[in-house]
Amino acid sequence: MALSLLDWLIIAVYIIFSLGVGLFFYKRASSSTSEYFMAGRTLPWWVVGTSMVATTFAADTPLAITEFVRGPGIWQNWFWWNQLLAGLLGVFLFSRLWRRAEVLTDNELIEVRYSGKPAAGLRLFKAGVFAILYNFIVMGWVINAMASIAAVMLDMDKWLAVWVCVAIALSYSLLSGFWGVVVTDMVQFAIAMFGSIALAVIAVNHVGGMDVILEKLRGFTGEHSAIESGIQQLTAQLATVTDSLRNAELTASLEGLKQQLSQTPNVTENTLSFIPPIPEAGFFTLAFWESPFSQFLVYMTILWWSIYNTDGGGYIIQRMGSAKDERHALLATLWFNLAHYALRVWPWIVVALASMVMFTDLGAHELGSKAGYPLVMKELLGSGMRGILVVSFLAAFMSTIDTHLNWSASYIINDVYKRFFKPESAFKDQDTAQRHYVVISKIATVVLMLMAAYTAIQMQSIEKAWKFIAAMGAGIGLVLILRWFWWRINAWTEIAALSTSLILSIVFELIAYFQTSAAGMPYELFGPDPVLFGVTLQFHLKLLIIVPISIVSWLIVTFLTKPESEATLVSFYQRVQPGGWWAPIEDKVTITLQPVSKGFLGNWIAGVAMIWGTTFAIGQMVFGNWGIGLTLLVLALTGFAYIWKFTISKINV
Repeated sequence: MALSLLDWLIIAVYIIFSLGVGLFFYKRASSSTSEYFMAGRTLPWWVVGTSMVATTFAADTPLAITEFVRGPGIWQNWFWWNQLLAGLLGVFLFSRLWRRAEVLTDNELIEVRYSGKPAAGLRLFKAGVFAILYNFIVMGWVINAMASIAAVMLDMDKWLAVWVCVAIALSYSLLSGFWGVVVTDMVQFAIAMFGSIALAVIAVNHVGGMDVILEKLRGFTGEHSAIESGIQQLTAQLATVTDSLRNAELTASLEGLKQQLSQTPNVTENTLSFIPPIPEAGFFTLAFWESPFSQFLVYMTILWWSIYNTDGGGYIIQRMGSAKDERHALLATLWFNLAHYALRVWPWIVVALASMVMFTDLGAHELGSKAGYPLVMKELLGSGMRGILVVSFLAAFMSTIDTHLNWSASYIINDVYKRFFKPESAFKDQDTAQRHYVVISKIATVVLMLMAAYTAIQMQSIEKAWKFIAAMGAGIGLVLILRWFWWRINAWTEIAALSTSLILSIVFELIAYFQTSAAGMPYELFGPDPVLFGVTLQFHLKLLIIVPISIVSWLIVTFLTKPESEATLVSFYQRVQPGGWWAPIEDKVTITLQPVSKGFLGNWIAGVAMIWGTTFAIGQMVFGNWGIGLTLLVLALTGFAYIWKFTISKINV
């Protein structure tokens, strides 16, 4: 896709703006680690919330959604839609608690909630796991996705384009720290939303309207699999036929079916469904647990509360802490969940559906099904719009990379270097210490970027990488919730939960590696699923193993080890005052803050109505079901009215 002078001018203006932001905030960000990693805890809700949204919209996200829709179907988005249930815990519980805690990183809380060598070891362990392993995988798949987009859209070496993007993101991240991140996030979100909506409108108009797309896809339902079955039958017949005339007839028929297959999208009964159909197989059969519905069931009942980000997740927590007060932290997180789950996804889904009509078979494409999104851009966009869409992906890429660089560097500095190697007491004064830590932060940022780039080269599937990350932290989620609300949780509890999940995830990946190698096939990082006792362990089946084992492990460890000291528990409870099961401690604390657990259930239900109501109202209206859509929209507005009346308007700061 050749870019015009206008396209390059648009791209250049954006790059100059990004670097200008870095230069503008350089002095302020370099003054202290609080400024460099938290923007001085002075940000209003709309800046904080929009930054959360921009960060979670990476260059890989539309490609992953396209991979979902062109593969299992729209319902596969429940892999991340289910996380709203945990996201609302962040809104009504953890946004306020993290703001009260006033820690620089979420790992710093470990030595506020726990004490002694186990707490110190846990803090170091988690900093290493999330700053290095987790962030390398996330940044790796984001870089990989941007490389894919560059290759398809610009017809150039994919890594050359990405290294230019990396250099730009790295430059302004180094200059301005978190200030540069949040300010550029505002512009990046606006550009990215405009670009994705514009592309969806253009794609729908090109195909002939949404009704035409839906009609064609419904007409193709099951046809692709039927043709594949016919090809397999003809191939089997050819292997046994000796008559030359019959062989020629079968060969001609086979070539005809292959041509027909290339022009038929792989549409199933699940492609357009918001929820997969319940299989006829019984609940206790293997066929049921290998079905799409069983995946949906596990996502809704287990995934959302069991994984590593149930208390907000690292970079979301970083933004909660940067808000000017509790009220702004709650509003920011509520706005983030609305935009994240409801507003952004439908333009991507629409383009993915249009790509199925425009590019019926991408099986032979180097990028597979995820190529559908950039191919639509390449096919349909003219001068000017090409530049805007390239900038939208560049912005999405940079907003995620700069966040993960800044966040992971905060772990390296605050939870490793400052805590274990060079504490503030080693310096003659506070100003010297802060300037030193900022310099080391910048060095760490560069090293992290280079190592993430290497990881990107090793992975192919964005979806598989997402799922490995989720499995790696499965089982710890309940501990992250309970450590705020139950006094009996200790450092060993968290160590047991995290290490069990991590070890099991790595074991499954190693089994897949050895099985793939033994079969003489090339191994791709996070590619194949392991097979145990004849059962292919898909992601949701891994969760059914990892989560129960992890819970049993941490419960045993909790009751076999001593609780934290009374002094530690009193200090923590006095600081955050969460409410919950703290009977042995509450009498020893002066209550000055409203417990966040008060009225939580009503808020949580109203939040579900508000966010999912909006999500599926938009989806129904996109598909032309206006009656259902408007009804869901009324439900969403009712949920918001409840939250405003009973919570937001009553928060005292």
